[in-house]
Amino acid sequence: MTAPTSTPTTSCFRRTTDARPAGVAGELAAAARPFVGGDLPVRLRAWDGSEAGPPDAPLVELRSPDALRRLLWHPGELGAAQAYVTAELDVPGDLEAALTHAFAVGRERGVTGRPSPAALAQGVRTLRSIGVLGRPLPPPASQAQVRGRLHTRSRDRRAISHHYDLSNEFYALILDPSMAYSCAYYGEDPDEDVASAQRAKLDLVCRKLDLGPGRTMLDVGCGWGSLSLHAAEHFGAKVVGVTISREQKQLVDGRVAERGLEHLVDIRLQDYREIPERDLFDAVGSLEMGEHVGERNYPTYVEALRRSVRPGGRVLVQQMSRTGRHPGGGPFIESFIAPDMHMRPVGETVAYLERGGLEVRDVHALREHYVRTVAGWLESFELNLAELTALVGEEVVRVWRLYLVGGALAFRDGRMGVDQILCVRPGAANGLPAERAW
Repeated sequence: MTAPTSTPTTSCFRRTTDARPAGVAGELAAAARPFVGGDLPVRLRAWDGSEAGPPDAPLVELRSPDALRRLLWHPGELGAAQAYVTAELDVPGDLEAALTHAFAVGRERGVTGRPSPAALAQGVRTLRSIGVLGRPLPPPASQAQVRGRLHTRSRDRRAISHHYDLSNEFYALILDPSMAYSCAYYGEDPDEDVASAQRAKLDLVCRKLDLGPGRTMLDVGCGWGSLSLHAAEHFGAKVVGVTISREQKQLVDGRVAERGLEHLVDIRLQDYREIPERDLFDAVGSLEMGEHVGERNYPTYVEALRRSVRPGGRVLVQQMSRTGRHPGGGPFIESFIAPDMHMRPVGETVAYLERGGLEVRDVHALREHYVRTVAGWLESFELNLAELTALVGEEVVRVWRLYLVGGALAFRDGRMGVDQILCVRPGAANGLPAERAW
């Protein structure tokens, strides 16, 4: 990272005789008013050492003129994220507190994030006056470059690889020992750790699916095998898991062999559209995989779940939900974390499942549990920061810090949710209890 090129002095806060603010920070504060709905909500420090904004507000550092060039070509979230992950922009203090403050000010002021043409024109004039105009910069190396027709098998493999194939070692330093990369299930103990909560989640899923010795389960999008292994090892179920990530399959195969579960667990490198079984499995589970299939392909995904399970069998989908104009999660998530992801309100997902021939029997909201889950991941992330940086480099580490902090806030503030949706395939007795008895 580069440091500011000079030390701030009191002269940075004075105005010149023509009433123009002194220093880059002052110029930017004046130009930013239409974008932020008034005075700066943060303390801004520019690369020339000048500062502007409330002295007690969270500090944002513009460490390079390139940060402004990115914002010029990609106004709003994407440009800011590009500048942050490349360390051209930094938040030296508490990132969660800074984002919380910024969101709160935005809501209070009614800032839409869509500047007017006049505001953009004034912004360009300011950028010209401080000499930062230029051609667009190349995207950061960590930004996804996924090409091809949306949700073809080849593009889906590339999109999944961008996120999940960083390395098994990377994820092992963040996730709990089971490598469960989905929302956990917490009890009343405020000190419960993420590993215990993930075991509770896996137990809950297996109970909802009525698993036991001799029962069969299909795990669609099995990830690093947390559900597949748990169902076999602790419930005696015979499991087929499918993933399109080679890194994930390699890790799960090793764990299957280590635990002597080859007779119970079969992990395939297979797209959900290629699952050949029909009317076979007693249960199907799919934990936070449906977000990746796309809106147009969601009926195909539901049909894969329905036709794989026998009549009377149970299907459990755990899936994130979102409302608003960014079903992919927003420009940052869509560009750096999960390209091609699509989320929707939970009611719309329930409608898809019903139209696909499944009977929805229970919807279990877990939004608050995800706040605690991500907090556990973030704690591990910070504890293992040096090792993570050695594995993937500082830029990817900055991507993940922004991802984890921003994700926790999205669930905390209700911009996103997550639900377990339990279904049955009609046609035979399903054995569901008269009351919830998970």
